[in-house]
Amino acid sequence: MTKASNNNKTDSFQDVQTVFTRHMRDPKNNPAPAGIEERRIKIYSDLVYNNIESFIANSFPVLRKIIPDEQWHKMLRDYVSNHQAHTPLFPKMPQEFLHYLQHERIKQSGDFPFIFELAHYEWIETSVAMDPREIDFTGINTTGDLLQGIPVLSQLAQPFVYHWPVHQISPDYLPTEKPEEATYIIVYRKINDDVGFMVLNTVSARLIEKIQNNTDKTGKELLGSIADELKHPQPDVVINGGLAIMQDMHEKNILLGILD
Repeated sequence: MTKASNNNKTDSFQDVQTVFTRHMRDPKNNPAPAGIEERRIKIYSDLVYNNIESFIANSFPVLRKIIPDEQWHKMLRDYVSNHQAHTPLFPKMPQEFLHYLQHERIKQSGDFPFIFELAHYEWIETSVAMDPREIDFTGINTTGDLLQGIPVLSQLAQPFVYHWPVHQISPDYLPTEKPEEATYIIVYRKINDDVGFMVLNTVSARLIEKIQNNTDKTGKELLGSIADELKHPQPDVVINGGLAIMQDMHEKNILLGILD
């Protein structure tokens, strides 16, 4: 006797499941499974959308404030309907939304030109705040001379370059033209877990870049090389100004000290 196959039952369940999930993602354009009360299916579809929308809105509060309601919900509906997530983990959703903004969203007439950069900046602040790592002072002299020693950047300090002044954007400031100069920002977490950001000028941004890739040069040597790049007639001015910048960064735990 041949054992009866369950393939038809399995296929039927999978078909219903596919129809159900498609309806959850896009109820306007995908019909609900047959035989399910409309009121019940609407409760589920509203719950799915509202949970996602609320989580995204809380993750990107400035973005949510500056985008009108109708446009916001239209964008979120597009995200829920069309984005294929790379992870089932809910806390990773902001990264999924960033991927959607950068790679998938078709620019709409009402979209701000800085929408992705603003979202990225907001996500970085949250990412640094939630980073499970603690600042590691192993092998670091926290009170050493930042000019004579080799300065060390915190593992929880992340520098970025933006085309738009993302730290200034708000409902009261919505730039329409890209500034001529880029915005350099470093987001950091202090030892007491407070998260902050520091706007960098070209000198301090170049200093951070050099410190990131440095294992053998002192702070004075790094600043001297920047003075050479600038062809500054008075290198000591750059070195003294750079020392003040490093001291400020040290107080903020952006720089942890020098190699011991």
